[in-house]
Amino acid sequence: MVKQWFWYDWIMLGLRLIISVSLILTTIRFQEGLSLPFWIVIFWEIAAFSIPWVCLLLNYKYYLFTEILVFGGLCVHLTSLFPEAFPSFLGSVFLIAANSARLSYHWTAPATVLVIPGIFYIVSPDNSYWLMVIYYGLAYVMGFAFHLLIVNHRQNETIRNQNAVLEQYMSQIERITLAEERNRLSRELHDTVGHAYTSIIMGMEAFRPELATETGIQRLDSLLELGRKSIEEVRGYLHQMESPQQSLSLVQSLQNLGDEFQEHARTKVSFRAFGEEHRLSRQAKMAFIRCLQESLTNAVRHGQATEITVSLQFGQQDTRLEVHDNGRGMEEWQEGFGMNAMKERAMNLQGQVSVYTKPGDGTLVTCSLPRQAEMEDDLIQLLIVDDQPFIRESLRVLLDKYQDLNVVGSAEDGEQAVDLCGRLQPHVVLMDLDMPRMNGAEATKMIKQQWPHIRVLIFTTFQDAKQALDLLRSGADGFLLKSSEPLELADTIRLIHRGGTLIDRGMSHKIFEKLDKSVQSTQLKIANDYDLTHREIEILQLVAKGLRYKTIASKLYLSDGTVRNYASSAYIKLGVRNNKEEAIQKALEIGIIVS
Repeated sequence: MVKQWFWYDWIMLGLRLIISVSLILTTIRFQEGLSLPFWIVIFWEIAAFSIPWVCLLLNYKYYLFTEILVFGGLCVHLTSLFPEAFPSFLGSVFLIAANSARLSYHWTAPATVLVIPGIFYIVSPDNSYWLMVIYYGLAYVMGFAFHLLIVNHRQNETIRNQNAVLEQYMSQIERITLAEERNRLSRELHDTVGHAYTSIIMGMEAFRPELATETGIQRLDSLLELGRKSIEEVRGYLHQMESPQQSLSLVQSLQNLGDEFQEHARTKVSFRAFGEEHRLSRQAKMAFIRCLQESLTNAVRHGQATEITVSLQFGQQDTRLEVHDNGRGMEEWQEGFGMNAMKERAMNLQGQVSVYTKPGDGTLVTCSLPRQAEMEDDLIQLLIVDDQPFIRESLRVLLDKYQDLNVVGSAEDGEQAVDLCGRLQPHVVLMDLDMPRMNGAEATKMIKQQWPHIRVLIFTTFQDAKQALDLLRSGADGFLLKSSEPLELADTIRLIHRGGTLIDRGMSHKIFEKLDKSVQSTQLKIANDYDLTHREIEILQLVAKGLRYKTIASKLYLSDGTVRNYASSAYIKLGVRNNKEEAIQKALEIGIIVS
């Protein structure tokens, strides 16, 4: 990798070049007084200029050693021949101080300020030792001051870069948050106003047979036409609420995001797309945008990347986004809030997010979502179950737009749903929960008991984690909220029909919370039986993950000996020898930790 140069690098190169050229010219002028052949001294001077400088580009420690040995040795030789040549090493002392770091000051300062002047004094007693110490001490102090200037510049540059990244990140968060709020408002208005209009239209259609006169029928037709026209106008207004960014394709959205990040963060972002772009649901599109946004930010903030490559591939089975940076990578990947949110979004769409990182190899983030395309050769038979007529009719109208979806019937309660399942044998049932006579939960249990092959998608308004867990145990195949957009509903139906399972993001979060509490309750009961403390259980769980005692101590802010004591105490209580493998196996068997 080529080092990025700044103004201070050019200053040091210029100073070094001036010193070396001056030394070579002086050597040519006084070549008669040399004890070594002229060409050997010139070669030594060229090597004294180039070798330390090449080492500096690799590692500052190599530079310090070669500068003192190669250039310092040359100056000692010349001073032994020409006593007035001792100032030739002053520039090197300045550069050594400017390029020292950390603990290297502890030996470079004494070596250049005290030891080397002593050597000069030994080979040339005519020079004053303390005068040389003063000269080299001043040169070292000036070099150290220049080093502080460099450090301050680097820190300011880092702060500016971080601020630029954070500003860009906050700008993206603000836009996406506004877009999501706009979508939420749009969906709520669509559900409220759209359902109201649909209910009015369906009511007037049902009222038609009761009109006897031709004039009444004409007036009814006029009202129906007005109602249908009004609902189309409302839909048109709702579509206009979408931001310009939402009207862009996924490729254009990701390209714009990369260009904007490159402009603000001053990091090169290359974007390329493969395959024929197909339409994605708004939720899938938002998942890819959030994944790219989080990956770009992590690449600069944590990986210090200078170049990022983004690839988007549209395949027959899935859509894949890859973000690869040239950052420093990590020995052990640690997932934060942003990465967990990315994975949760992907999991809700039956996709996955994976991360590969290695020190020196950068980081590769891959987000893959399955493609839920229409199935031309497979017509999905649907049964809609809801106690509100206008919702049943609205769902029928929305789903009939898709060629592979066919609504074969509708039911207004659980009893009617069970009866229709026996007669129609639908592939997928869209089941509401809150209904009279028999609710959706009871109907689902009966349907799955009698016809296990029928897939049941709970399509509800409320998020009840306890009821959702019961229904999952009874065989329900998915949960989706009624606020979902039509494309997302159609894709979910296809996924459920193919054997997949999908749980709405908000619902899944609550379900996992409830499962965690259940697991913790079970672990607490078992721990009480074995008299294990909370800290002992925590250390057992970390040991089961393969962490060493020293790593656990650092993670829990304890000493290595304290962690070992906790572990030994836990092993004794579990009745195993002081052996990690046996303890982990016993903890797995009794349920204290889960695999």
